[in-house]
Amino acid sequence: MTELVRTRAELAAARAGVAGSLALVPTMGALHDGHAELIRLAGTLADVVAVSIFVNPLQFGPAEDLDRYPRTPERDVELLDRLGVRLVFAPGVAEMYPDGRPAVTVDPGPLGALLEGASRPGHFAGVLTVVTKLLGLVRPDVAVFGEKDYQQLALIRRTVADLELGVRIVGGPTVRDSDGLALSSRNRYLSAEQRQQALALPRSLRAGADEGSNGAGAVLKAATEALRGIDVDYLALRGVDLGPAPDAGPARLLVAARIGTTRLIDNVPLPLGPG
Repeated sequence: MTELVRTRAELAAARAGVAGSLALVPTMGALHDGHAELIRLAGTLADVVAVSIFVNPLQFGPAEDLDRYPRTPERDVELLDRLGVRLVFAPGVAEMYPDGRPAVTVDPGPLGALLEGASRPGHFAGVLTVVTKLLGLVRPDVAVFGEKDYQQLALIRRTVADLELGVRIVGGPTVRDSDGLALSSRNRYLSAEQRQQALALPRSLRAGADEGSNGAGAVLKAATEALRGIDVDYLALRGVDLGPAPDAGPARLLVAARIGTTRLIDNVPLPLGPG
């Protein structure tokens, strides 16, 4: 049965009772099938799975959707219980940040200023600060994050390596709905018409990936054409470490766009050059 804890003291007591290895899946709640797949993956990596649910105010800008971000706590805990999650840590803001906004945060470095970081200043400092705190509080052996937030995953891996945090970081593949749209808690904001418009994102990524053997220029041209009429924030082709794309070899194609007032992101892996 799932144990729900909300305070540091309750978490410490529950963590002390865990026998064997522990995997953590950090979330902001409003759970969907994408989270469920991450939890199933975590279950193959450790003896016990823990999930955190915390809508982190540090990673939201002043004009972003913190107040309306979907929150479904009872439904989330029911789902986690069905998935066999042993421990759920669902703290309030005051529990995570007892002294208010922390004086010390994690600087994401140059990578944090690109792509999402350029569009959302301060976002990754907030993400890395809360993830570092969660890793310190829960003390997992492994933590699992989704590849849909690919830049976030890359930065978390860099943080754990550079700060010697001693946690294995594993990425889970993006989970898509039957129409190809990447699963996201924000998809519920879309009207039926807007959802049809949002399908331009996965179409663009597929079109670009299909041109991988023809080089970077062909990839970006095909992906851009599929995004006509969409309010695109960025479309970028990068190496797997989010450095410059190679002439040949593994790469990532990433996109962010607004559909109405909803901002969506997506990405796909692809090989560049003759295959």
